[in-house]
Amino acid sequence: MRRRDFITLAGSAAAWPLSAKAQQGALPVVGVLYPGSVQGDDQIAVPLRRGLGETGFIEGQNFRIEGRWAEGQFDRYPALAADLVRRQVALIVVPGATSAALAAKSASSTIPIVFLIGDDPIKVGLAASLNRPGGNTTGFTTVASELEGKRLDLLSRIVPGAETIGVLMNPEVPNAATQLINLQNAARTLGRQIRVLNAATEREIDAAFTTLAQERAGALTVAASLYFFTRLNQIVTLAAHYSIPTIYQRREFAQAGGLVSYGTDVADTYRQVGIYAGRILKGEKPADLPVQEITKIELVINLKAAKALGLTVPPVLLATADEVIE
Repeated sequence: MRRRDFITLAGSAAAWPLSAKAQQGALPVVGVLYPGSVQGDDQIAVPLRRGLGETGFIEGQNFRIEGRWAEGQFDRYPALAADLVRRQVALIVVPGATSAALAAKSASSTIPIVFLIGDDPIKVGLAASLNRPGGNTTGFTTVASELEGKRLDLLSRIVPGAETIGVLMNPEVPNAATQLINLQNAARTLGRQIRVLNAATEREIDAAFTTLAQERAGALTVAASLYFFTRLNQIVTLAAHYSIPTIYQRREFAQAGGLVSYGTDVADTYRQVGIYAGRILKGEKPADLPVQEITKIELVINLKAAKALGLTVPPVLLATADEVIE
């Protein structure tokens, strides 16, 4: 997607619903609070537009998008959310960060917000309940933290000789404690040792891989973190440089050269976020739209990366994989 497709669009936008907008002769504006950069958000924007299209909304015809990009600097969320509120957008879409959703909610108690997060929306304060979220927020939650143990199991099957498995964690994610508990429980069940390395900056990621190499960790699992996704190329490159078999939470890592990924079908989830956004533009209230739990999981294996690491992926995993990259 070209940069100009997401450059701030001219025009004003009043509050929802769409019927009120039509009367004023202005297109409703969907504000999107992106975690990354404009160059790297096609994987969000394309399915998001597809979902909106399924509800009858075509960009440029009956709605517009106005994006704000955090460029991986998540402390910018409050200011970016406040800016979208000042622009009087019809609704705000927050694709993938709990902290961004909370910033949007703090910025406005009236503008509808559709979120996608990997945390419990009730615990973090984004919904009163899943069936009746109340207020101006609704959206989707993934089972991200619950998949950490399964990723460790898959990695153990691909690298059976790895006695110690490194865990790259971002201590700043709201569910970090839950991630760690799930990993520790899985490690005990599998009879493996884990070496946890925390990282929340580019430099700390570099240092973590240096430590893993020095300690000769047999493999690595990268815990779910939106920040890690913004550092995708750095992490995949380091894993290849140090020849560390690594499993990730999103298919984009495997597509970029990573060994294997196991996580939610993110593209389909963004499409569903777009559908919710369209329903709200048509007049439905966020308080009446239940928060949905995303359970569709996909396994992607990169055989080229496996060959470079001298690994043989078990045939049963290849047979059950959603995608095998050769």
